[in-house]
Amino acid sequence: MVLMRWDPIREMRSLDLAFNRAWRISVDRPTEAKRWAVPLDVVAEDDKILVKATLPGIKAEDIDVTVEDDLLTIKGETKEEHEERGDKYLLRERRAGSFYRAIRLPDTVDTENVETSFADGVLTIAFLKAEAKRAKRLEIKAA
Repeated sequence: MVLMRWDPIREMRSLDLAFNRAWRISVDRPTEAKRWAVPLDVVAEDDKILVKATLPGIKAEDIDVTVEDDLLTIKGETKEEHEERGDKYLLRERRAGSFYRAIRLPDTVDTENVETSFADGVLTIAFLKAEAKRAKRLEIKAA
């Protein structure tokens, strides 16, 4: 049995090399379908809740929005553009592939009265609050 002096720097370097190899392997698979999450903003207003999803470069017909059991689901797929010139990308950050996002809606929204719009890459979904579930201001009587 040989005793070796523990060198934490050497250990960190070997871990760094292992992580770099694993990362390189996962990135270098261009044929693998990648799924990305849709960034959302959810805003509560007096009488409605707005859900805004950022979907740049996506066409409205490529977006599928469903509401079932108070679960809002936004999904779709974008096609990757292929250039036949044989150019090598120096940087490629535009996303392609399927996208998916699901969020649980509060029980205060009316899922029957929904308005949607899509402009400038932003999908806006407006849920009206259910009349029976809206907050009511109570009058406090001084004694």
